[in-house]
Amino acid sequence: MFIIKHKKIFLSISVILVLLSIASIFIFGLQIGIDFKGGALTEVVYTNYRPVQADLDAQFKTLDIGSILIQPTGELGYIIKSVDLTEIQHSLLLKTLSQDGKNPLEEKDFNSIGPSVGRELTRKAIIAIVLVSIGIILFIAFAFRKVSKPVSSWKYGLMAIVSLLHDVIIPIGLFTILSHFYGAEVDTLFVVAALTILGLSVSDTIVIFDRIRENLRNKIETNFNDTVGRSLDQSYMRSIFTSLTVIIVLLSLFFFGPESIKYFALMLTAGMFFGTYSSIFLASPLLVLIEELQTNKQAKK
Repeated sequence: MFIIKHKKIFLSISVILVLLSIASIFIFGLQIGIDFKGGALTEVVYTNYRPVQADLDAQFKTLDIGSILIQPTGELGYIIKSVDLTEIQHSLLLKTLSQDGKNPLEEKDFNSIGPSVGRELTRKAIIAIVLVSIGIILFIAFAFRKVSKPVSSWKYGLMAIVSLLHDVIIPIGLFTILSHFYGAEVDTLFVVAALTILGLSVSDTIVIFDRIRENLRNKIETNFNDTVGRSLDQSYMRSIFTSLTVIIVLLSLFFFGPESIKYFALMLTAGMFFGTYSSIFLASPLLVLIEELQTNKQAKK
């Protein structure tokens, strides 16, 4: 009952976080990775020791081959993302990485992704997100088709979509900060993280909505507000503990996993946290708010 009683506070927190995230997206923007805009990916492993990243960054600035992003991998390796390279530029990059041959290295991988491939990946990523969103809406509309009083079944789906937008926008806003200050780029893992957040978030929301549906059928309370409050009391701890177990695994990946998936794990962690928050403190209170608005509107007629 506490959550429903103070619903305006929790709804205000969500609105503020979403607005801050949108502002961050417009102010900082997102760095698009080579997966989508095309470019070259080079992975090297040093034989003796790995040079300091700041020293290599300083040397890269003297090269006339565009922007270069370098990320450590393993104990002795680096992953270098750059624009598409010619053979001469590729040789110059390896020469710089080896510090003019003074620090031997082995090139483990070199891939070049053309702009056309990047555009195709972008198109498929957008289609995947749209199809997943449509699938979620259709599923919720079907699952709650028999729930019509006092809130129409389609409004459950609408509130779930509002929660999904909340759960995706906030992690993206956080990612723009990582992108601006730490050079994190939007790649295929970013899209996977967004799709995963959509799935995990909506499953949590549906569990709570299903409890509301059952309690409405059983008429455990006399009014909608109390029914939603009782449903949250019965299910919020389950949602928190379930999400907490996933967050612990994701944090383990962030702290102990390979460098290449750290941002992926961090974005998923944020998505799980805010997804749990929205399922408990946003979606259900919004249902109550809609019911109150309907009641007030009917009372005025």
